[in-house]
Amino acid sequence: MPEPILVSIAAALAGKASTSLWELVRTKFSGDDKALAELDAASDQPEDQERITRLAERLEEAGKQDPEFAKQLHAEWQQVNTQNVSGGMFNNQFNGPVGKNAYIDTVHGDLRL
Repeated sequence: MPEPILVSIAAALAGKASTSLWELVRTKFSGDDKALAELDAASDQPEDQERITRLAERLEEAGKQDPEFAKQLHAEWQQVNTQNVSGGMFNNQFNGPVGKNAYIDTVHGDLRL
């Protein structure tokens, strides 16, 4: 099972959420028809969790073979997430099991949980 962050990256790739992330991975996978096919398959059906997982496994494999690519991939992912947070919005990422959480902005009056 790939790292949860790689599953998140694979899901973003499948949904084509970031052109720069897409180009980084597409360039890395160039010359590897199987990897390109998995990238395309995930983007053709971004709701298919099995395809997302296979793409995440391919990303993990590529990162193990090329640590520089792994660093670039994580750096680009961090950049994508930073760009998505703006205007007072809150973005919190979890890489693993999450228990109970509550995030509250402005509360007027009583608050009972």
